This record gives sequence, C-alpha cells and structure tokens, in this order.
Amino acid sequence: MIDRRTLLRGATGLGAAAVVGGGLPGVVDLVTGSRPTGRASAPVAAGGALRVGYLPITDASPLLVAHAQQRFTGVQAMRPVLFRSWESLAQAFVADEVDVVHLLMPFAVQLRWALGARVRMVAWNHTNGSALTVGPGIGEIGDLAGRRVAIPFWWSIHNVMLQRILRGAGLRAVVREDPSAEAGTVQLVVMSPADMLPALSTGAVSGYIVADPFNAAAEIRKVGRIARFVGDAWRDHACCVVMVRQDLIDEAPEAVQAVTDGVTSAQQWIGAHRKDTAGLLSADRYLPQPLPAITRALTYPQADHAATLRHPDWAGERIGFAPYPFPSYTEALVGAMRETVVDGDRGFLDRIDAATAHAELTDERFVRRSIDALGGPPAFGLPPSLTRTEEVSPV
Repeated sequence: MIDRRTLLRGATGLGAAAVVGGGLPGVVDLVTGSRPTGRASAPVAAGGALRVGYLPITDASPLLVAHAQQRFTGVQAMRPVLFRSWESLAQAFVADEVDVVHLLMPFAVQLRWALGARVRMVAWNHTNGSALTVGPGIGEIGDLAGRRVAIPFWWSIHNVMLQRILRGAGLRAVVREDPSAEAGTVQLVVMSPADMLPALSTGAVSGYIVADPFNAAAEIRKVGRIARFVGDAWRDHACCVVMVRQDLIDEAPEAVQAVTDGVTSAQQWIGAHRKDTAGLLSADRYLPQPLPAITRALTYPQADHAATLRHPDWAGERIGFAPYPFPSYTEALVGAMRETVVDGDRGFLDRIDAATAHAELTDERFVRRSIDALGGPPAFGLPPSLTRTEEVSPV
C-alpha cells in the first residue's frame, strides 16, 4: 500500500491539501453536507459494504446509476461519496478509503508507473463526454494565444487533447510562465471542474476543457460556447475508466465481478434512457448541477453544433457508454502522453513499454464476462473481435 507521504512526494498535482490532515479531504456527503474524518467502514474485501468514490460529473453516470438501481448484485453498497478534485479521489482510492472509482485514464497510468500503485483497470467507464469551452471574444482556437485555459488535471485526456488542438492551431502550451500572444503561447492552469465555470464567467480564464455538465452549463447560462468536442478529435476515446486495487481482485474477485456487472448493465441502460438518467441523477442528488444542464450533457443535439463538428459521423458530441477497454487505445494514449507538457515529473513515461502497458494495467476477465452476459459486443455497438484502429483527427 502506498502511504500518504509517498503520494505527496511522488504524484504530479497531488498537493498537500489533498493528502495531509487525515480522513478524506475534499469529500462532502451530498445529503447531509457532512465531511467524514476517517474510514467510513470496513473495505468490501473484509466483509464491509462497497465504497464508491466519484466526481460530480456525467462521467460518473454508470457507477451512480448502478448504485441507484441496485445493480451491484450480491454486494451491499454504501451511497457513493462525492469528491471535489481528482487528487483527493485518487488519494482516498490508493489509501483504501474507497474500493472503486472512476478515474482519468492518464492519471491511472501515472498511479501505476509513477507511484507503483497496485491498481487495475477493469472496464472503461464511458467514452467521449468532454469539450473545450471558450468565453466571449474567442472566435477560433487561434484567439487563445496569450490567454489562460483551465484543465482538470495534468494527466488527463483533457490536457493531452487540448495540447494537440492547440498545436493544430499553431499554438504552444506553457506552464509556470505568462502567456504571450506574440509567441503564440497559452498558459495552462489546473482547476477543479466546479471552479471552471465561475472562472470563465469572471474572465479569470478564457476557456476550459473538462467533462460535462460544465460545458452544457456554460451554454445554458450563455457565458461560453463549445469550441471543440474531445470526441470529435479522438473517436470514442476513453476519458474515465473503472479502477480497483489489485488486493480487491485477489481477496474478493466476486465483488469485482459484481461491480463490473453493475457498471456494464448500467451503461447499457443509460444508452437507451438518457433523459431518464438525467432525471435520476438530479432527483437523487448524485449530481448537484441543474437538471437542464445534466440533460443537455447526455443528449446534445448534433444540429446545435454542426458548425463545430469536423467529423459528424463520429458523433463526438455524445457521451458514450461501452465498457470494453481496447488495448489499441492504451498503447496510443501512452504515446500521446509523451508529447504532453505537464507541471511535474515525466520520467515514469520512460519506464513504460506502450506495447505491453495495457496488459500490465488492465484485467479484462471481469468485463468480458459482463459483456457476454448482456448480449455480447454487438449489444454495446462493439465489434465482435473486440479490436479496433484508433481514429485521431489530425488537428
């Protein structure tokens, strides 16, 4: 197990506020508003209830729906606990304060290789579901020169793809230096998703790239517009993945199977009931954002963004729910991470063999069983071979 001091020293972006002081920093119970001060219960591997951690974004929908509809068959599950930042969620996860989380996939790679965390991906949580939103005065990507743009975490698909989009417009991302319009640089700043919309509204940043419903909320409140959907730049990419620790797989594989079955069946249900999903997440207060923003995030009308989409046949504006973790994506992602600027150590990337990274990070046994039990790959719009070629837009 990785202790908190190791986490503090070794993880990019895991600042002191996220890892010191005991308990679960950043955690707020949605109903009572209370903050737990220590482990809430015994881990599920020790006979306790399943503990789920999440950020209040539509990325979390499969885990939240699975809990709301009691899809974790055979396992008692506590109400999922909300975290404000990726740092605090990851810290609680590796410290055995929660059993299962949805986590940014590049962050999962970092935990595995930078910290040596014994964590495993058991399924994709969702595909697409993120966008680059810009404020007034930004007509095209090139107008971001000399501006600040917020990202949710250094090791995120958001940062990876934002920098690719910026490079396509002839711009360069910088950290810890002022941006320059003349030099074509854009300063990146890390913010929790909930802080991004206020920052855009006040002009503290000129844009942000993040999961929904924060992009939909900016449109509804008319303080920003979506300049590019990330799914329109990398087709059906995984943003968040379902993560468990290796010890849970070793000690309670039946619980891991229950989690994977629950998430997979929830994904299938969400795909056919998007508006109902929005209502459930709002009514049960899993997500604190207004229902219109949650609904729009799950049901973006393509016609509203026809001028923005470069690949309308990809349906990149639509968050997707297909659980199989494609090895081709893991390999391509490792390569893309090597081209990404971050504020912190990048040395761990030198220790990763992109060709074997997927097998080291992933345990596919559970999700394959889940998919087969629900009709096989075609039931999720997946190829029967469970192989694919990654499609990434040149700009």
